[in-house]
Amino acid sequence: MASQGRTPGLPEGQLVWNEAAWTRFEEEVRGKALATADPAAAWNLIVKASRKIMRTYTTGFFIVSRFLPRGKRDRVEVIYAAVRYPDEVVDSFPLSDAERLGRLDAWAAAYETALGCGSLRESLEKGVPCFLAGFREVVRESGIPPEHYRAFLEAMRLDVQPRPFATLKDLIDSYIYGSAIVVGYFLTHVYGASAPERFPQALESARNLGIGLQLTNFLRDVGEDRRRGRMYLPQDLLRAEGIENADARDPAHHAAFSRVVKTLAAEAAGYYRRSAENLEAFAPDSQIAIQACIDVYGLLNRRIQQSDRGIAHRESVPLREKLAPLPTSKFWRIPLAYLIP
Repeated sequence: MASQGRTPGLPEGQLVWNEAAWTRFEEEVRGKALATADPAAAWNLIVKASRKIMRTYTTGFFIVSRFLPRGKRDRVEVIYAAVRYPDEVVDSFPLSDAERLGRLDAWAAAYETALGCGSLRESLEKGVPCFLAGFREVVRESGIPPEHYRAFLEAMRLDVQPRPFATLKDLIDSYIYGSAIVVGYFLTHVYGASAPERFPQALESARNLGIGLQLTNFLRDVGEDRRRGRMYLPQDLLRAEGIENADARDPAHHAAFSRVVKTLAAEAAGYYRRSAENLEAFAPDSQIAIQACIDVYGLLNRRIQQSDRGIAHRESVPLREKLAPLPTSKFWRIPLAYLIP
């Protein structure tokens, strides 16, 4: 998905939380939510737990989301938790392919159960994981089409049983749509539009941003993805560089791979630019966070495009540069967000 399983600063392959830790945490939060008779209190427990997940797994997106109004930020955090767990299943937990698919099937079944429930409490009482139960509330309140999350889970299944992608269009239509574009659609329903008639433009901006984000993540992690048996670089671009059997581990191919990476980074830059062109279609109180996301990940994309260190090096953006696009008058929100348990 748009945010990969490794956390910056951790050695390759090291888990942030293992599956047992995820299970314990989910069960603890669900138990506390069921123990209260107040629906608002149960929701707040899930939001706080989702915020912990987001703060643990992502720096850039966590920081930019601090600039959203509280209600929108809460829903964004719950969305993040709902997509993070499946991503960990396919990327990080030491499972067989059959076990990964089984976990995804069980998660998908729980989502369908949640959609059939009339309240957060009913979802929890029926054994739905608390982060899916919370996500169901976001789907209902924000008008998110339920099929979008199904498309996301299909993309996660494709990570378990990967295939090559013939062209960039094939990659976007077959994989990025489910892994990133629909996640952008989730967020757009939460962010809202500046006027009802501009909502389609906001969705188009989200689509372009989702493609840009996913391409940038692919380009940063070519080597790591290859270790997992995946190749997201389109086959036609690889063949144009003389690579028939793509092996990112072969030093003889690194220069050709780097040229493909730079070509795709230029494509990603175009998607960031087109996303920014429709920024004003979003509700004004969401625009700072979206612009910051475009700027921060656009900066990472430029570092990848300009780097001469090759695909064995994983590019990152220092924290001071991540903060640069954000309004300095509101910097106080960032340390506060990390200090609050």
